[in-house]
Formats: sequence, C-alpha cells, structure tokens
Amino acid sequence: MSWALLFAAGVLGGLTGSIAGLASVATYPALLLAGLPPVTANVTNTVALVFNGIGSVLGSRPELRGQGRWILRTLPVALLGGLAGAVLLLSTPAEGFEKAVPILLGFASVAILLPRRPGDPDRPGNHRVRSVLEALAIFAICIYGGYFGAAAGVLLLALFLRTGHASLAEANAGKNVILGIANAVAAVVFAVLAPVHWWAVLVLGLGCLLGSRLGPVVVRHAPPGPVRVAIGAAGVALAVKLGLDAYG
Repeated sequence: MSWALLFAAGVLGGLTGSIAGLASVATYPALLLAGLPPVTANVTNTVALVFNGIGSVLGSRPELRGQGRWILRTLPVALLGGLAGAVLLLSTPAEGFEKAVPILLGFASVAILLPRRPGDPDRPGNHRVRSVLEALAIFAICIYGGYFGAAAGVLLLALFLRTGHASLAEANAGKNVILGIANAVAAVVFAVLAPVHWWAVLVLGLGCLLGSRLGPVVVRHAPPGPVRVAIGAAGVALAVKLGLDAYG
C-alpha cells in the first residue's frame, strides 16, 4: 500500500472538502488505487474524513460565530441522517443512490452558480415552512453523506446559500459542521460493524487534517465570486463523471 499516495490524497481531499465538499473525490479513489475493495474503501474513507471535519471546523471558527443556536437546532437532524445513511450502506445495495447522485449533484452545482435573489418577507408562517423544509433537506443530504458522501458538501453548500446564510464563507462553515457531525456518526457505526482499514485511516486522516485546516482560510480571503464559480464548475464536472459511471 502506498502511504505517500494516501497522505497526499488526504491533503488534497481535506483542502477541497473544507472548501467545496469534494473530499471523497480525492480520497476514495486513492483508497481503491491502494488496493482496498470498494466497501472497505468506502467505510475507511468515511472514518478518515472525521479528521477532515475536525480540521474544517477549527479553521472555520471566525465564520461560526453567531451560528451556535442554528447549529444546536440542526444537530439532531444531522445525527439521525448520518446514522440512517450508515445503516443503509450496510443493509442495501448501492445502485439506487448511484443513479440519483449525479442528478442531485448537478442541480446543486447549478444552484451554486446561479446568483441569489432576495427572499420573501420573513413572515412567521414563511419562516416556519422554510425551517421545516430546510431540516428535511439537511436530513436527506446527511443520509447520503453517511451512505457514501461524494459531494454531499456541495449539496449542503447549495442549500445553505439559498436559505439565508449571509456569505459563502459562513455557508461553508455551517456546511463543515453539519457534514462533520453526520460523517462522525456514520464513522462510529462503521468502526464497530464494518471492515475498516485502520492504518489507511491514520495516514489518510492526517493528510485530511492538514488540508482541511487550510481550506477555510482560502475561502475567507479569496474573492467569493471566483470561488463560487470554481465550486459549481467542479460539482458539474463531477456530476457528469458520476452520471457516465452510473448510466454508462
């Protein structure tokens, strides 16, 4: 097994994951190249990405100020979604999600690219409806995150940019926390019930920790327009690739 390959993939995955939610695009194929079978690679990847969540949250602390109440409300949704995704992976075949993911990712990536429009006045009824719909969407994305997770962060980022997060950096910070929670719950399930390759977790995870700590700094200081375009374009490209794999 190439430890250097896994560490480098971890750094790249941590960086892209904390910026755009695309960590698995780098880390999962590296585990396959290192010789792990697909299921083992998937669960090992999920456990290693716990380090990505830690580094991303540490790097996002300035943007997380003022989001504590919302995060506490959303925490149970993320926990249940991650748990459901892990159970789903261990009990069902992957074909259904594999065919749905390119479509979801394509819509999310286009949503990131489109300019935001001012919302309706925040009447009490509107606020409640939006809160419920947002929670349901987060739950569904966290299920996918616990199940496989490639580009789950893009889906969350698109959602948060459309539901009131003031800036790309703040939406990205919220995405890092919620996805990190869902991933951590799934990782606990896999650590107990699935064939995790722990040496690969250690090497890949250390790379993820380093890369993910730097990602929020990039988002904080880079101009938001080009970063948004880069994230959206990367998501569209990944959606096309996953679509060719799923339907080809």
